[in-house]
Amino acid sequence: MVFAFVGLGAIFLAICVGAITLISAGVGRTGVAKALASIDQVYAPGSSSPAEESIRDRAVAPAAQRLAGLGRTFTPKGVTAKIQRWLDYAGNPPAWPPERVMEMQGIGLLVFAVVGFLLALGGGRSLFGLILWTIVAGAAGFWLPIVLLYNAGLRRQMEIRLQLPDAMDLLTLSVEAGLGFEAAIAQVASTMPGAVAREFARMLHEMQMGQRRADALRALSERTTVIELRSIATSLLQATELGIPIADVLREQSREMRVKRRQNAEAAAAKVPVKVVFPLVFCLLPALFVVVIGPGAIRIMESFR
Repeated sequence: MVFAFVGLGAIFLAICVGAITLISAGVGRTGVAKALASIDQVYAPGSSSPAEESIRDRAVAPAAQRLAGLGRTFTPKGVTAKIQRWLDYAGNPPAWPPERVMEMQGIGLLVFAVVGFLLALGGGRSLFGLILWTIVAGAAGFWLPIVLLYNAGLRRQMEIRLQLPDAMDLLTLSVEAGLGFEAAIAQVASTMPGAVAREFARMLHEMQMGQRRADALRALSERTTVIELRSIATSLLQATELGIPIADVLREQSREMRVKRRQNAEAAAAKVPVKVVFPLVFCLLPALFVVVIGPGAIRIMESFR
């Protein structure tokens, strides 16, 4: 009976892997596209022969493309757009383009499915249990990169929220000292470390590449979930369109940021007593009772002997 389950499980796993490989190999590559790609490889000037290609180009790159196709196949259409948005929230790491995220989804799907299948097989599960464990583990591995990306975006948005008041103070001082808006942005980007400086540097780069200031501010507002930064971008956008002096807007925004930072600190301080109650009751007080009551309890027990 055990050998029958092992055989059925092996057949099921082989069928799943084969089907996934065939599906991922055909995603995004029609017959015409494959033919054009082969012609480009043959007639492209300076192209190297297959024998001269490295192991990465011959083995790793096609496997990565198939894994990305696998992740793209099982990813809903709405989630694909959200991946790009979450990458913006996480700062668009250079080593993690959307294709890499989908590759990791494909790897997680295959690895977790195999591990879940082996664990279910070792636990003596039924055929339905083998299939269920394989599907659940594969789904967990498929969505794990998305969860990690989402958490990275949350951490970066928290970093922006903490660094924004200091950045606004420096930006306001730079503008009031006589620097232009672009020069003040460059001053903040070059002086301060962290996520806010990188966002300002990206906005400055977009303006230097020919994008209008209003469009760069609008893009900055769309790349973050921090309400304070969105409010600043909206205020600067309105000041740019209406001709209001930017120094006045920055001064008011900086004052509001300082007030809000003080309010956040007061709110965090007010939560401390509530957070201390549970460690105090369950950790400190039992040890204190043992130290205080323990010797007396020992003497009482000895007196009754």
